Amino acid sequence: MRLLYLLQLVCLAGCSTSRSREWAHHGAPMFADLTVREMKAVRDYLHSIPEMELTSARSKTLKKNSILLMELHLPKKYEALRALDRGQAKPPRQARVIVQFGNQTKPNITEYIVSPLPSPKSHTVKTFKGEKPVQFDSRPITAAEYDNIVDILVMISAKAHKLLFETTGGFSFTNCSDRCLTFSDIAPRGLGSGERRTWIMLQKFVEGYFIHPIGFEVLINHQDLDPEKWTVEKVWYSSRYFDSVEELVEKYESGEVEKVKLPDHSDDDFFSTYIPRGHSNTPTNIHGPKLVEPQGPRYYVDHNFVEYAGWSFAYRVRSSAGLQVFDLRFNGERIAYEISLQEAIAFYAGDTPAAMQTKYIDAGWAMGTSTYELAAGIDCPEIATFADLYHYFDTDKPVRYRNALCIFEMTTAMPLRRHFNSDFQGGYNFFAGLENTVLVMRTISTVYNYDYIWDFLFYQNGVVEVKVSASGYIHATFFTPNGLHYGTKVYNYVLGNLHTHLIHYKVDLDIAGRENSFETIDLKFVNFTNPWSPKDFVVQSKLHRTEHKTERSAAFRFGKNFPRYLHFYNPSEKNKWGHQKGYRIQFNSHAHSVLPRGWREENGISWSRYPLAVTRHKDSESTSSSIYTQNDPWEPVVSFEDYIRNNEDIVNQDLVAWVTVGFLHVPHSEDIPNTATPGNSVGFFLRPFNFFDEDPSVASKSTVIVRPGKDGKPKVQRWTPEVIGHCVTDKPFFYNGTYAGV
Repeated sequence: MRLLYLLQLVCLAGCSTSRSREWAHHGAPMFADLTVREMKAVRDYLHSIPEMELTSARSKTLKKNSILLMELHLPKKYEALRALDRGQAKPPRQARVIVQFGNQTKPNITEYIVSPLPSPKSHTVKTFKGEKPVQFDSRPITAAEYDNIVDILVMISAKAHKLLFETTGGFSFTNCSDRCLTFSDIAPRGLGSGERRTWIMLQKFVEGYFIHPIGFEVLINHQDLDPEKWTVEKVWYSSRYFDSVEELVEKYESGEVEKVKLPDHSDDDFFSTYIPRGHSNTPTNIHGPKLVEPQGPRYYVDHNFVEYAGWSFAYRVRSSAGLQVFDLRFNGERIAYEISLQEAIAFYAGDTPAAMQTKYIDAGWAMGTSTYELAAGIDCPEIATFADLYHYFDTDKPVRYRNALCIFEMTTAMPLRRHFNSDFQGGYNFFAGLENTVLVMRTISTVYNYDYIWDFLFYQNGVVEVKVSASGYIHATFFTPNGLHYGTKVYNYVLGNLHTHLIHYKVDLDIAGRENSFETIDLKFVNFTNPWSPKDFVVQSKLHRTEHKTERSAAFRFGKNFPRYLHFYNPSEKNKWGHQKGYRIQFNSHAHSVLPRGWREENGISWSRYPLAVTRHKDSESTSSSIYTQNDPWEPVVSFEDYIRNNEDIVNQDLVAWVTVGFLHVPHSEDIPNTATPGNSVGFFLRPFNFFDEDPSVASKSTVIVRPGKDGKPKVQRWTPEVIGHCVTDKPFFYNGTYAGV
């Protein structure tokens, strides 16, 4: 009878696991990015509505009504969970569409939810929390607007042609063949809400033009939808400000302005390129090490559903923000409903107007659409599985980004666990170890000059690592002596400007269910009489737990003491040893605030006040930023501070952790030509904390145990075939384990 009961339990556990996997697979399409078919259907549906009067997004006129962006609109969490946890029907797919209405008396930005997909029949207006309207001037800049900016720069450069030509040694903005000038535009575009004034700096158009400023910066007011009414408000040259291009040219010609003369640009001036130079001691006639899969991949990918070593999850690459993971499970049990990139910012300082104005808020540049093709063998190993991505931003048809996401398993060349057990007599009792292999999912966003490498890493022991690594070109401005207070001279007339990168993530944890609580754990010293030597005292550390009951209590400010253990747990679920099942967030970051609280642009990034804030889940608080924040950070339509202002109870609730990581970057000469990734990676870990009864990686059959045999020879115990082959090694595994004097 007892045996029958045990068999029933085993069957129930197996059936439950199988059903969980089936429902996870069933629900994954809810989170998949819009398909090409869906995008075209939504476009055609909206264009068929006469009163919208939609036209081409790419026509040069700004007085038009057009689709700016289209992306998946996520289902409400409770609706999604019906499909994920009960196998019920999935809610209809919907699209979020941003339409810019420029061809009307009062231009506006309107967002719509279009459904059902793939055959839309209805649309409703989407509003933001608090019914905040979207200011038309907060819209992202488009290709059409850039076309018109180029036109005014042509006019400006014609007036200043001699100055630019003499300054650069023969470069010009037009009629230039291989000695052309280009430009970089700075954001935010103004000093207050409702403005659209942009500082633009000119650069030599060569490989790596980001680090070729020429010292000419101009402020253009392009708020009017008629480019003929655009004006030049300021010009900066030779460390001086002028009210117009004409004033500068006049004073340049009269000798009232010190003339800047850049060194002659020669074809062998390669400092901003990747062309090798200098001596290398690395042999060039043989390849370095490569990853191999001796028997093929050990993970499974079906569209946006991925499985690996007990893990399963769905993913999307949101056009406005980037890589996101949903329904993350380990051995069928959900750990997190959502882990998603929300925002990336880089706030600069400097001496030139462009430098002091630069505060990049990258969702405002549709950061998710900047995921270009990944190079096999460089961006991802050759063995990776690559996937195309499709986006609809500032376009008239979906755009395909080939091989823009990759998934691969890799060895870390570091054991996950290992131990050598010495007999302290020149031998050993046993050696045991487990190699550390992880699954990596990666995209790379190139947002103008910077390349952000976004990684999710899934470990065999139930740990998830979320990481970003920075590379690409530094944002550089023209060197001035005073600029050394704000950066480093990295080349002739080039200043690498100091800046701080901050990255914001949403982490919707569901630990053993939706009802979770949050506590912090730290240490405090205790002093007591030594029980075995009463005349002495013992001083040692003791666990100090703090339960955080409200959102304000769980919002930790930068600059304040930050607890070392951040523990999310289910009060009602315990492991075998009586501990509440939990996970903790562990930071790998040295971020700090970028502006004083409440100072102008800081209002748009109020999430940046907190390395961690914990709130109750609300579908109305789905994101911490928006695509409009870049061009109106002063009065943002999404204000993260509003999420914690009501200070709700967070005990035994559905909780969301909002995580900020980042780093200060003071550029240095080694950032030429590019910032390198070592030392420029930040992120966080999700680590099980009494969630399991033991390390779940004990299930791995890749473990190797070596014990000395009675004959003195090592006896190797393994559960997977030994890999011997020319791609790995032609030598069989051998372990001696002895040590002796020589």
